[in-house]
Amino acid sequence: MEVCKHLYQFFMTILTFPTFALLQALGRNYIILLLLCLNFINATPAIAANLSSDLLKQPATEITVSLGNAANELKFEPNHLEFLAGKRYNLRLTNPSQLKHYFTAKDFADGIWTQKVEAGKVEIKGAIHELELKPGAEAEWVFVPLKSGTYGLRCPIAGHTEAGMIGEIVISN
Repeated sequence: MEVCKHLYQFFMTILTFPTFALLQALGRNYIILLLLCLNFINATPAIAANLSSDLLKQPATEITVSLGNAANELKFEPNHLEFLAGKRYNLRLTNPSQLKHYFTAKDFADGIWTQKVEAGKVEIKGAIHELELKPGAEAEWVFVPLKSGTYGLRCPIAGHTEAGMIGEIVISN
């Protein structure tokens, strides 16, 4: 935790440098570490200690969630997901139904660090709040939970939430 505070102070003192010079001076590993630390200023020391510059080398625990099923039932399978803060996950999303569906969990997405979302030959990086899966589509969402809590999951397509396409995501320390 102290390392995070010192990195934050260091970063704030050199903000007057041009951005390109700053990136060259710090290097990629320090920037990743700094971004992780900024997310952990209010987190527990145990979580912060588990994250390091080699976070990306941590094997990802794979979890598969189906959005609907072949019978076109409007549900997530499973509809209850549990994650541990500070661990790396690969959430494999599939849509075996004939309908498109959304995996929408904005508050959950705000409480994680997304490494990437991969679908087909496309890899997306940065903040993600919602994924749309067309019939037969698959996507992988690689992330690290940062903030503990219980979050809602739903498909916001008209009638889908009301028909029971909802779920719960829990992040614990």
